[in-house]
Amino acid sequence: MTWSQQSPDSSGESGGILRRAERIGRGLENLLLAIILFAMIGLAAWQVVLRNVAGSGIGWADEALRLMVLWAAIVGAVAASRDNVHLRIDLLSRFLSRTGRMLTAAVVDLFTVGVAGVLAWYSWEFVAESREFGDQIFNDLPVWPFQAVLPAGFVLIAYRYSIAAVGQLLALSRRRVQP
Repeated sequence: MTWSQQSPDSSGESGGILRRAERIGRGLENLLLAIILFAMIGLAAWQVVLRNVAGSGIGWADEALRLMVLWAAIVGAVAASRDNVHLRIDLLSRFLSRTGRMLTAAVVDLFTVGVAGVLAWYSWEFVAESREFGDQIFNDLPVWPFQAVLPAGFVLIAYRYSIAAVGQLLALSRRRVQP
C-alpha cells in the first residue's frame, strides 16, 4: 500500500503531506531512472559508433556502463517496491479468504523486510571494505560512493515493505474489530 492509497480516515494535514512527499519521491525515482537509462543507451551507442567508425572508443565508457547498470537495477528495484510489483508466486492467495490473504501479505512483506535488511547490511559491509581498500574507478576516483546505492536502495526497499506490512496488519486488526 502506497501513501497515496491510504483510506479516507487517514486524511488531514499529515496525510496530505505524506501523499505529496510520496509523489515527489516517485517523480524523483522516475526521473533518476530515465536519466540513467537514456545515459546508458546514449553512451553505449556512442561507444559502438566510435569503435566501428574511428576504430577506438571511450576509455572509461565500459566502467561507466557497468556502474549505470548497477544503479538502474537498484533504482528499478526501489521503483518496483513502491508499487509492490516485484516478482511473486501467487498460487496460495486464490484459495485463501480475504483475511488469509491480508495475513499472508503481511508475512510476505515482513519476510521481504528481513531479506532487504540483510542485503542492506552486507552491501554496507561491501561498500565499507571497498572504501577501506581504496578501490578506484576511472583511474583515480574512489568507487565506494558509486557503490553506496546498494545499501541505500535496500534500506529504502525494507522501509517501504515495513510500511506495507504495518498497513496490512492495521487493516487486518480493523477488520477483526468491526462486526
